[in-house]
Order: sequence, then structure tokens, then C-alpha cells
Amino acid sequence: MYLAELRKTSTALLFSLSSDHTEIGRIQGRQFAALLPQGGSVLYIQGPTENSAAKERTAGMQQTKPGNIQVTLLKGQWTEESAQKSVRSWLKLTTSQRATIDLIAAQDDSMAIGARKAFQELPSEADRGRWLKLPYLGCDGLPKTGQAWVQSGLLAATVFVPPNAGQAIEMLADAMQNKKTLPESALTIPRSIPALPELKPH
Repeated sequence: MYLAELRKTSTALLFSLSSDHTEIGRIQGRQFAALLPQGGSVLYIQGPTENSAAKERTAGMQQTKPGNIQVTLLKGQWTEESAQKSVRSWLKLTTSQRATIDLIAAQDDSMAIGARKAFQELPSEADRGRWLKLPYLGCDGLPKTGQAWVQSGLLAATVFVPPNAGQAIEMLADAMQNKKTLPESALTIPRSIPALPELKPH
């Protein structure tokens, strides 16, 4: 609201650029569909409930995931340790012993790795092997973390979220050089890594 008011009275170039968290969630929902074409169950680790990015990513995922895919929600805090702790707690529940999970997904790459670490701690080799062979999905897709983990096989896929700063500077430079009007708000465009057509069922 305040940005619109400032744009009316200021001669400076004012605009906002942010990540499209709903579309990030939609891409994850499409990844679920590609990896589980026959349906199944997903263990899904969210960011903090009160966080708008976490809410929007969850809403986007729910929009695109097929109806034959059920989701069990766990809470995390955007950190590897929080996801590891959350999965550990879930594994102690009697319901988890009976659960058939086909895919592990998290709202960022570090939480996906934290979930893997929790399953690596299981004392039974058979249980450990069963959980670790499942596909793990993350979000953010930074070159040295998410993308590297996809290449190494730790993650089956991630969602690349472009950094805001570089695109904002490009938009500002373009507006100044070419006398363009900047939109009040804009969103970066996320994408699946690997591309959705390259994802094969597990």
C-alpha cells in the first residue's frame, strides 16, 4: 500500500520484486505428479506456519498436486536441523510405523537434507535403506547446494528460485536507460531442476 502512495509523489524509480512463492509450490505439486503418476503419499516439510512464503508454497502445491496424492505435513524452520528434529519426532509416532510414504519433499533444500539425515539415523538397515531410496525434493536450487545435491543424487529435484537482487538491478538499469515505466510490483520466475519432462517415476 505504501509503495503505491510513494510512487504518486516521488520522482525516484520505486518498485518491488519478490519470489513467486505460490508458483514455487505449484512446480513442486507438478513434480509430485511426474514422480508419482500412479498416486501415493508424500511427507511434506513446511516452513514456519506463520511465514507468508511457507503458506503460499503450501497453497501452490495443493493447487497442482493430483487428487490421488496424499500429503502428510510436518513443520520446520527453514533449517536442516529443524527438519531433522521434526522427522525424528514423527518417526516416534505409532502412525508413522504404519505409514506408506512414497516421496519426501521440503519447502527448501536444507530441510530436505535434514529429513534424509533423520532417516540415516534409523538403527535398522532395512528401514534405513527403504527410506533413503525414496525421492527427496527441495526448493531454492542454489548452485552449490540444491543443484549440486540434485547432480549427486541426494535430491531427485529442486525448484530454482532466482535471486531477486540481480533481476532488480537489471530492471532498474533498463528503466533508466530506455525510459521505461517500472511496474509497481514484479515476481521472479522459478523453474524445476531437472525440467519437468525429464522427471521419471520412481
